[in-house]
Amino acid sequence: MDTARPGAHDDVRTTARALATEAVHAGRDDLARQGLHAPPIDLSTTYPSYDSRDEAARIDAFAATGAEPDGPPVYGRLGNPTVARFETALARLEGTEAAVAFASGMAALSAVLLARASMGLRHVVAVRPLYGCSDHLLTAGLLGSEVTWTDPAGVADALRPDTGLVMVESPANPTLAEVDLRAVAHACGSVPLLVDNTFATPVLQRPAEQGARLILHSATKYLGGHGDVLAGVVACDEEFAGRLRLVRFATGGVLHPLAGYLLLRGLSTLPVRVRAASATAAELAGRLAADPRVTRVHYPRIGGAMVSFEVLGDPHEVIAGVRLITPAVSLGSVDTLIQHPASISHRIVDAEDRRGAGVSDRLLRMSVGLEDVEDLWADLDRALGSGGAGPSVRRLGEPATAG
Repeated sequence: MDTARPGAHDDVRTTARALATEAVHAGRDDLARQGLHAPPIDLSTTYPSYDSRDEAARIDAFAATGAEPDGPPVYGRLGNPTVARFETALARLEGTEAAVAFASGMAALSAVLLARASMGLRHVVAVRPLYGCSDHLLTAGLLGSEVTWTDPAGVADALRPDTGLVMVESPANPTLAEVDLRAVAHACGSVPLLVDNTFATPVLQRPAEQGARLILHSATKYLGGHGDVLAGVVACDEEFAGRLRLVRFATGGVLHPLAGYLLLRGLSTLPVRVRAASATAAELAGRLAADPRVTRVHYPRIGGAMVSFEVLGDPHEVIAGVRLITPAVSLGSVDTLIQHPASISHRIVDAEDRRGAGVSDRLLRMSVGLEDVEDLWADLDRALGSGGAGPSVRRLGEPATAG
């Protein structure tokens, strides 16, 4: 079996391929020529070599730029062939030169911050809301970074000579607020814009086409899609990918090969899953917006499988009342999940900052899966109960604001 990096064999395309086709074939184009159908899982942590001089030269080359070593793999912390297949595929879907996978989404974000800090660029400009742990990592300065929080219109004024990164999440977790990525990218000038694209996935938007230079995913979510893999990935140009590989090698936040295999398999059904779940989510958002027990619905203009809504009654009673829907943190699985952000995903964010970003104490976040819409609505209707009395505030079709 050929053990070189799979991306080296993927130059078989002569024309652009549709997203659905890339999802199935990217990272796998060399398999048929090897007599394989399913991608192999390479579990090796180390690889034999009888030419130690050549190994030394390849390690020197990697240390200089972070470029993938030519020829067979060297060591599991430098890279893995199975993980490389996933990286190749995700880069294709996002329309970037490269992608670098990590053990979790937070490990991926940490590597970006460390890579910029190593260049003396520790300042970050960020727009709330972000995922709660991303917010905490920036605010607490755990990696030596300093953050300036602003709204999208204030990005240009917040930039400093030591700004290494501008970070946004669109649609945002958990309010689903949307950002004009092209406008923010323009405001960034030469500073890289990092977009957390976890909620949208490349099925709904490709931030690189709007000027973003770094695209972050908690691959645990939609990319894996089945709630059984923990991972993160950054799609970017090859130069920055080299820096990320050096950080990954030094810090050890590598992705396990089995996780790489599961993610590659997850990508093959990503467009089908996202589109099917999005259709159900849009229907549920409409029903919730017309329900007097719900005071506000957040649903993004680009669509998607996430719905957030604020209830008139006690949100904790709704969490306790679901039976088909799973009351759990995380999202993007084939089954529907619901959680109370102020208690879980954004609990670590200061309460005043949390509320200022639109994460109210009555907000519930629901990740819609692949169940039948009528079964999901019956469960929601039962969990909402009497819910008090009051007029509905219809929000469907309006931008998901943070107010």
